[in-house]
Amino acid sequence: MEETISLKEIFQTIKKRLWLIVLLTVVLTTVSGVVSYFLLTPIYQSSTQLLVNQSKNEQGTVDVNQIRSNVEIISTYNVIIKSPAILDTVSTELGGEETASSLNSIISVGPEGTSQILKITVEHPDPVMAAKIANTTAEVFQSKVMDLMNVDNVTILSPAQIGENPSPIKPQPILNMAIAFVIGLMAGVGLAFLLEFLDNTVKNEQDVEKLLNLPVLGSITVIEDKDIQEAMQRNQLKARTRGETVGS
Repeated sequence: MEETISLKEIFQTIKKRLWLIVLLTVVLTTVSGVVSYFLLTPIYQSSTQLLVNQSKNEQGTVDVNQIRSNVEIISTYNVIIKSPAILDTVSTELGGEETASSLNSIISVGPEGTSQILKITVEHPDPVMAAKIANTTAEVFQSKVMDLMNVDNVTILSPAQIGENPSPIKPQPILNMAIAFVIGLMAGVGLAFLLEFLDNTVKNEQDVEKLLNLPVLGSITVIEDKDIQEAMQRNQLKARTRGETVGS
């Protein structure tokens, strides 16, 4: 026989295990907040924009083919900027504070859409160092591109700058805690229903019918000793009252 769960049973299960759901949600949210605020290292981001300039022909007009060529060469510049030829020099300019290998892991390079603008992005625990690395990388690349590519078509469009109160891009404690809250809530509800499913105790007449496959003829109500004593006291009081009434 196919078993169905009524809405009432769902609410009863949630109410019965509400303490577990709340506990799990609070624990996960708290742990997420502690880890995000106190254990994870804040990471700051800084970017420098480079312009791959289009050249002009003898008539002083823009060559469309040259523009297309400049856009296509950006993909080559992406590789060159992260090559040892550039990063070794950047490391030297920074006084050896970062190795070429570490620079390669924190620097990302990519075009701004389909434009001729190339963006160098750096992620670092120190916002000042992030901006310094981005600007130094751009300057080194601009100075070396002539020797490497025999062209001089790179201009620093927008150097990286440091705001008054820089904010880290990660971690995001509020977002992490919100995610942990939802996960904790879902895990708590799921665990509550799992425990209810694994609970084989007989709770009502329907459970007896399912277990024995027999109809229930009646049920015996549990009477506490306290209730029996209270009932006896009430009966004695009524009997005493009737006796006094008859005697008078």
